[in-house]
Amino acid sequence: MKASELTGMSDEQLGLTLRDTEKHLFQLRFQSATDRLETPSEISKAKKDIARIKTIQRGRELAKLAQAPDDAIAKMLTDWQAKTDGPGKRKAKRQVARLEALQESRGPKPTAAQPAKGK
Repeated sequence: MKASELTGMSDEQLGLTLRDTEKHLFQLRFQSATDRLETPSEISKAKKDIARIKTIQRGRELAKLAQAPDDAIAKMLTDWQAKTDGPGKRKAKRQVARLEALQESRGPKPTAAQPAKGK
């Protein structure tokens, strides 16, 4: 599939396409193991399609995150910080670092207690 075709799809359609492509890749690998694969290049094409789909999904996720309000990001940060112990902690720690970096890049917002500069 072309990237232009994938970007025109909705999030749900992308998810379904990803699932179908992963199933197809599994079938291709199974056929390859039994020595009945006619075109070995299909495996690499399926892998590239999966990478394209995941790249588009991640880009959309980041765009939504960039538009999220500060309080929503703070809530996500506390949720991920609670998951840094136990299974899946590496992923949780990476997500905490990303969210903290996003908060830093937005900078501190002036609150009512802080007077505005220059007055």
